[in-house]
Amino acid sequence: MAATVTASTLSSAASLSIRIKPRLSIPKPIKSFLYSKSPQFLSLSSHPTTITRAQSSDIDTSFFDNVNPEDDIVFDPPSPPEDFVPPPSFDEGPIETEEEIAAAYEELYGPAFSGESVLGNDVYVMDSKVKKTTGFGSKGKKEKIRDGFEERVVQVRRVTKVVKGGKQLHFRAIVVVGNKQGQVGVGVGKAKEVIAAVLKSAVNARRNIVAVPMTKYSTFPHRSEGDYGAAKVMLRPAWYCDCWRLVIAGGAVRIVLEMAGVENALGKQIGSKNALNNARATVVAVLKMRQFRDVARERGIPMEELWK
Repeated sequence: MAATVTASTLSSAASLSIRIKPRLSIPKPIKSFLYSKSPQFLSLSSHPTTITRAQSSDIDTSFFDNVNPEDDIVFDPPSPPEDFVPPPSFDEGPIETEEEIAAAYEELYGPAFSGESVLGNDVYVMDSKVKKTTGFGSKGKKEKIRDGFEERVVQVRRVTKVVKGGKQLHFRAIVVVGNKQGQVGVGVGKAKEVIAAVLKSAVNARRNIVAVPMTKYSTFPHRSEGDYGAAKVMLRPAWYCDCWRLVIAGGAVRIVLEMAGVENALGKQIGSKNALNNARATVVAVLKMRQFRDVARERGIPMEELWK
């Protein structure tokens, strides 16, 4: 019975036309570990590698032709000048006493943990300077950076971030820095307090300072246009709009031009009124400007040939 079932099964399977696509078997490359002539080199490749050895003629030894390594080389340093006075060593002075060390420590860090004051201060009364700089909720006041750049706040907005537990409130500040001599930068920063946001954006603006090409009349050499996002800014020099000793612009464009030192120019915001995008679009338009002398130098012609 089993033989009959097996025969019928084989006959039915033979009647079916099953087409099996042949599979392409791509042999994988076998990497063989081949040792080179030198035992310290091991090559991982399917073919033996040839190692070229350096010849003695390839090495430049002309520097050592006149030097005998067996001779004793005498070190002959240059003689010091006549008015040279050697600096004193740190351990030549008198040794400080324990009282002097304690007084210097107290002057820097305050009274010691022993509760005894060497300088005669009352250890139970906190110093006014220490009280401002220490304690819960106190924040050290940072000194203003004096590097020749002035700061102007363009905008301070309150922004929120939706998180799992609710909303986080922050302040975003836009600051423009410039030295009014052809250098200006735009920066933005966020923080939980307005002062911290302004400081952070001022640091960011100093990292993005660009040079503004200007003529001797404190205006642009030619007209230019720049866009950033949906904001577009149009800049025109003074001779184009007959606006001498006057900056005709508004919003963030005027602040950027004033901080750069431009006194005679026309600026127009086209498109979005976003303060940050307009300030950055002004920087983009400024970067497209070029001085006439640079163009003449690149073309290899005198400047008089540019206007012919």
